[in-house]
Amino acid sequence: MESGAAIASRGRRRRPRKGDLKEEAILGAAERLLSEKPLSDISIDELARGAEISRPAFYFYFGSKDAVLQALVERIADEAYRASEKWIAGSEDPEEAIREAVAAGAKLWRDRGPVLRAAVQTWEMDPALHPFWEQVVNRFVESSAERIRRDRRAGTAPPGPRSPKALATALIWMNERCFYTTSLGLGPSLSDRELTDTLTTVWMRAVYRSDAPAQEPAGAVPEGAGEPASG
Repeated sequence: MESGAAIASRGRRRRPRKGDLKEEAILGAAERLLSEKPLSDISIDELARGAEISRPAFYFYFGSKDAVLQALVERIADEAYRASEKWIAGSEDPEEAIREAVAAGAKLWRDRGPVLRAAVQTWEMDPALHPFWEQVVNRFVESSAERIRRDRRAGTAPPGPRSPKALATALIWMNERCFYTTSLGLGPSLSDRELTDTLTTVWMRAVYRSDAPAQEPAGAVPEGAGEPASG
C-alpha cells in the first residue's frame, strides 16, 4: 500500500523551502476558500487567483487541490503532535499533560476547522487518500501506545486491554470523532471546556483507571519487562 508520505510527495511538485512566499500564498488562499465552501467546489483557477499567481505557476508548486489540502493538514497535525509531546515524553503529571493536549486539539479544530473537516470529508469519499489520513492518525496512536506501555511497566498504569495499541487506537479515534462533530455544531454538542474535561476524564480512567494516576510503587517492574514489545 502506498504510504501517506508517498501520496503527498506525488502531489507536491517541488519540496517547499522555508519562507517560500508563493507556496504560502497558495496555502493561505486555500484556507480562506475552505471557510466559504467545500474543496470540491474550489477550482485551481480560484486558488491561483487567491494567491495572485498564474495557473501554470500553481502547478509548479502543487499537482492538485488534494496536495494543497494535505500540506495544510500536515502543518496542523504537527501542531497537535507538539501539544501532545509533554504526555508522550513522560510527564510526571499525566492528567495535566493530557488536559493540555486535548485542549490544544479542541482549539485547533475550532480555529482550523474548515481545513480539518475538508480533510475528513475528502478522505471519506476518496479511498485513494485513506493512507495519508491513516498515517496522520497512526503517528498519534503509536506514540500514545508507547507511553501506555511505559506506564504499565513502571506500575503507574494498571493492566488493561492486552494491546496498548488497541487502547490507544480507540482513544485517538474517539478524540477525532468528538472534535469533528463538535466543530460541525451538531447536537448534542459540547463546549470546548466540556469537551476537554470529558475527554481528559475518559483518557485518565481508560489508561490509569483513575482521575489521578498512581505513583510508581516501590519495587516496580523495570521498564521493558512484563509487557510484549509491541501492541
